[in-house]
Amino acid sequence: MTLIKSISGIRGTIGGKAGDALTPLDVVKFTAAYGTWLKRKNPSNKKIVLGRDARLSGDMVSKLVVGTLQGLGLDVLDLGLSTTPTVEVAVPVENAAGGIILTASHNPIQWNALKLLNEVGEFISGADGEALLAIAEAEDFDFVDVKKLGSYAQDDTWIKKHIDMILALPLVDKEAIKERNFKVIVDAVNSTGGIAVPMLLEALGVTQITKLHCEPTGNFAHNPEPLPENLTDITKAIEKTKYDLGIVVDPDVDRLCFFCEDASPFGEEYTLVAVADYILQHTKGNTVSNLSSTRALRDVTEKHGGKYYASAVGEVNVVTLMKSSKAIIGGEGNGGIIYPELHYGRDALVGIALFLTHLAKSGKKISVMRKGYPEYYISKNKIELTPEINVDDVLEAVKRKYAKNPINAIDGVRIDFDKEWVHLRKSNTEPIIRIYSESDSMTKAENLAKKLISDIKEVVAATM
Repeated sequence: MTLIKSISGIRGTIGGKAGDALTPLDVVKFTAAYGTWLKRKNPSNKKIVLGRDARLSGDMVSKLVVGTLQGLGLDVLDLGLSTTPTVEVAVPVENAAGGIILTASHNPIQWNALKLLNEVGEFISGADGEALLAIAEAEDFDFVDVKKLGSYAQDDTWIKKHIDMILALPLVDKEAIKERNFKVIVDAVNSTGGIAVPMLLEALGVTQITKLHCEPTGNFAHNPEPLPENLTDITKAIEKTKYDLGIVVDPDVDRLCFFCEDASPFGEEYTLVAVADYILQHTKGNTVSNLSSTRALRDVTEKHGGKYYASAVGEVNVVTLMKSSKAIIGGEGNGGIIYPELHYGRDALVGIALFLTHLAKSGKKISVMRKGYPEYYISKNKIELTPEINVDDVLEAVKRKYAKNPINAIDGVRIDFDKEWVHLRKSNTEPIIRIYSESDSMTKAENLAKKLISDIKEVVAATM
């Protein structure tokens, strides 16, 4: 059983002993800490927006969260089955003090989590997260008396409102999409994307929609992380029946990937590349992704006269750098699209609308569009070290070895070699260094990773 307490939220497996997993006691404790933190930050605003994905534990966890918030005197607006980006856009429109999304994102069925938002519908900052965890650790909360209990209301209209906001964006062209008459298949892994994605497609004028795993039962039909090896059902369906494209989202609809008409994966890394290409064709500006994302975004950005920036891994870090660099589009290579024109959060729904507009206006097949982008391959590896080895010292030694190369040390060590790069990050929970490398062929990317693994072993041997 696992319980992970981080600045961005509380994540864990259901069942087990309190403190070792996401048990009812842990749900209440951390919800109380979040509610207490919000009350101290803004005593006059008692409204909290709540939403959840369809995972099996969601209803149980939701009831615990609602009761705890009401016990603190806070008023809950429950969106019910929803998406992470829907809750994010609802918080500021509803003038709420914050929001909670009950989802473990791409984690398997036994996991759930409390994702915590501030008053503008963005994930809480590192400093705020530390303050919240301190409240939880001290159990420093005070519940109200019976006459001051918070209220409870439900609103199941917010997915439609979110879609209406997307349709109103100037760069979303419903007529162009409708005219292409796309035939689309959607895999929503039996979560809330099964509600939201078909609703969006219909609103965009798509009439030929095949739903695969779109019943929001929470019984995930496959591993919910949208990687090609987990998505054999949709590839078989495309191979069997002619579709213009396939769309896949994760359980809370903040990650997005596509499949081409020939059943080949468009590539999660290239979701952001394609959407950014479309945005930059119409709006001059800068882009941001994290250090472990493909160089193709930088190439596309510079082709359009913009400047590319790389942030530390994590949505909060991407958003912070997007704001400071005035980026007009950004996100992460895991299929996360952040379009500030709508809101500062990963949003598969706005990603679908922008991507389909781009594809419709191009007049191309999706596979032809994919071939138009720079071809890079990322190799993902890790090296396990013994607990007595200081990982920070190892990374410092690697930095010294490659001091003549461009190095970014804001999140581990990233070393650039012309059009190749390698990113070394240490695990926060175990003595592991994760090694991501990218080149214009998988063989080159893997060889680059092997070279760095050899360097790390040399450093370790020298210290023994």
